[in-house]
Amino acid sequence: MKFALVVSLALAAFLSAARAEEADDIREATKAEAETFNARMYAGTPGDKAYACFVRRYDAEHLARHPKQKVAAMKLLISAELDKEDKQLHNSFRLGFRYRHRSGEFDSSGSCNHAVFTTDGTEIRLGCGVDCEGGGIGVALSKDDKSTIVRLARVRVWQNNKPDNDLDQELVAGADDGMFRLDRTDNAECASLVTDRKELAALRHK
Repeated sequence: MKFALVVSLALAAFLSAARAEEADDIREATKAEAETFNARMYAGTPGDKAYACFVRRYDAEHLARHPKQKVAAMKLLISAELDKEDKQLHNSFRLGFRYRHRSGEFDSSGSCNHAVFTTDGTEIRLGCGVDCEGGGIGVALSKDDKSTIVRLARVRVWQNNKPDNDLDQELVAGADDGMFRLDRTDNAECASLVTDRKELAALRHK
């Protein structure tokens, strides 16, 4: 029941994120399709745990071409863990970013559903959501698997790894903040998004 609820919430968040690009119709991927996508995401068949890190730091030239873009840099860590009870791979995400004209480090995190396809078959994605109607993101891969495409309508964020603070904040899609392409990099680049020591050690080991 708990897993079904997480999947339902993540899928709802993904549908919200899809509205950032006119709400594509989607269908759930088959088991074989999902396994293929996971192998692409984690650069090989994932074991009990797997990680994929994607980063983008926007240079002055890019920001000059996109004057309405609020985000100056972004990191995304996608994690997978095999559940010992249902024997299924569960995905989650951590997102970190810096604003262009605002100080501080901001982040978000949540669970992801199984992979889904757009109905025209052009793209397979993960839909990831933040608890308590906190919005979410859609996560796809480039054809060469070297980049990820992050789509959002809105996602709840907090500052400096403090999700329990009372200040409710959101990153909301604007003219230039609805879709981000991030490049795959070493997992260590995403270490700042992890606070648990054991998980941090596992991340650096992968």
